[in-house]
Amino acid sequence: MAQEGVFQRLLRRGAAEGYSRPNVVDARDWFREESMKVVGYQRNQQRLIRENRSSLVPVLTRRSLGRMYMYFYDPKGKKELPYYDRFPLIFPFRMTQGGFYGLNMHYISPLLRARLMDAFYDLTNNNKYDETTKIKIRYSILEASARFKFFKPCVKQYLVKHVRSRFIEVDPKFWDIALFLPSERFVKAKKQTVFRESRKQIYGRK
Repeated sequence: MAQEGVFQRLLRRGAAEGYSRPNVVDARDWFREESMKVVGYQRNQQRLIRENRSSLVPVLTRRSLGRMYMYFYDPKGKKELPYYDRFPLIFPFRMTQGGFYGLNMHYISPLLRARLMDAFYDLTNNNKYDETTKIKIRYSILEASARFKFFKPCVKQYLVKHVRSRFIEVDPKFWDIALFLPSERFVKAKKQTVFRESRKQIYGRK
């Protein structure tokens, strides 16, 4: 029998509390709060890989745009970067030669993450929250509305040659769980420093 992973475990607990669908508005707060309490993943992301083997994909394609993924990454030029995330949580939105652009949601605080994700739900192509659901992300759309102003620190370019694992494709019904799960792995800075620098970028403060 397959081991129950954190996504399934929280979904089961939510159902027992009367929240069977994490993405439904009245259930989001419960799943977000419970996800942040989970321990054992911030320094053991391999555990997430093991728990989600059936959801692993080898590469991202145009079909991947607007879906959520987690994976290991070792950035080019990492010695020059002030900090970086070794285990991104992204919504890819543009494929490039040898890589892709994605929104790494780990770069903003949980409060701003929640506000941005709430706005993103208005961009989904349907309300099924199954394998057909994705977010219709376009940079021009994000830049044009104040509702999405928290997205800029999240925009990152990733190179395929520097991806160090297969990608976990997160089922849409687990988006709010993955979004607040403490799985970030920042190198060269604590997450509080990253959040502070992101706020400066959002609000234009030096």
